[in-house]
Amino acid sequence: MSDVNEIRALKASLRGAIDTAQTVAGLQAKVEAIDDQAEPDPELLAELARITTGHAVAASALRGLVESMLKRREAA
Repeated sequence: MSDVNEIRALKASLRGAIDTAQTVAGLQAKVEAIDDQAEPDPELLAELARITTGHAVAASALRGLVESMLKRREAA
């Protein structure tokens, strides 16, 4: 029997990872527009650092949850 809270946490974690990935994707045009010979705007770099940190945390949380779910099922 599945754990309802575990399934809800999985869904929420996936949504978080997708939402942050979409935020990263939203910066693609700004990054692609940077002149190869120019220095990137420090504000854009700060924004990238903030957003990619959020995405890394969300993706890591999802991965950790999936791994714990797999381990629990292997033990059963």
